[in-house]
Amino acid sequence: MAGRLILPPGYTRILPPRETETAIRLIKEFFQVNLAFELNLIRATAPLFVESGTGINDDLNGVERPVSFTVRDIGGVRAEIVHSLAKWKRMTLADLGFKPGEGLYTDMNAIRPDEDLDNTHSLYVDQWDWERVMAAGERNLDFLKAVVRRIYDVIRRTELRVAYEYPAITPCLPETITFVHSEDLCAEFPGRTPREREAAACRRHGAVFVIGIGGPLQDGRAHDGRAPDYDDWTTPADATHRGLNGDILVHNPILDTVFELSSMGIRVDSAALDRQLELSGQTARRQLYWHRRLLGGELPQTIGGGIGQSRLCMLYLRKAHIGEIQASLWPPAMVSECRRHGIELL
Repeated sequence: MAGRLILPPGYTRILPPRETETAIRLIKEFFQVNLAFELNLIRATAPLFVESGTGINDDLNGVERPVSFTVRDIGGVRAEIVHSLAKWKRMTLADLGFKPGEGLYTDMNAIRPDEDLDNTHSLYVDQWDWERVMAAGERNLDFLKAVVRRIYDVIRRTELRVAYEYPAITPCLPETITFVHSEDLCAEFPGRTPREREAAACRRHGAVFVIGIGGPLQDGRAHDGRAPDYDDWTTPADATHRGLNGDILVHNPILDTVFELSSMGIRVDSAALDRQLELSGQTARRQLYWHRRLLGGELPQTIGGGIGQSRLCMLYLRKAHIGEIQASLWPPAMVSECRRHGIELL
């Protein structure tokens, strides 16, 4: 725990717990209204759990265990708590007849028991999951960047709204977000870990979108893990780079480290799905319900992602630990150590 926990020297909370709760409500209401306007999204009701063995649940990096249980009144069928709604959203867009340029967002709540608990990772995950149908000709890097800029504008606009309401909070995000490919970071910072490369880029620019996450880089290793069946991380984006996905990262002034706010990308088409299942050695997934629908041409081409709700609130309110924003379970030693440094976990 000691190696993962960051204890900012002289940390003092700006807002006490009661005011924090009021601020969280302001942030969530303001952000989702603006996100829906920018991307032409409607709110949808989403499941907390899905049936196991259908391929609908998100596999994240492909190794995390979902929380699962059997359902007595459905013949003992096994269900599992969602990791995210990457695949469910796309299926819903198809089933509800969404057209190009239209999309949905939802409150996604998940339990991830395999998380390494620290300042920014919790067993409980809450995010805005969003997905939008793409038009013909939008499957390219320029379109991805345009959507990222719109989302970043909402992120920065919300920070300005919070600072207006709470003058003790000074805005820290830059006006624009910088795009950088994971290959370029690998070349510029040889010998450093992906997280160290991200931290260097965020300290330099304040906010970056790292493109191309999932496929092997020039050093033979991926920048980070991605499941093979939602983001497209193999499609050539230009003459030298691959990937139509990425992460929105900012520099966190309280923790003085890189801070991930969103993972997103253009989703796999049938060709990318086949290619990435082969590369990851998971071709058996082609027989799952969701994958059969995609390979059969039943699902629209989409772009989508998730945006961390507690992460955003933590950044805006200048909190040192995500446990100051949400109620969860933490190692007793972490709770005690945080308390000794003025960090009160819910």
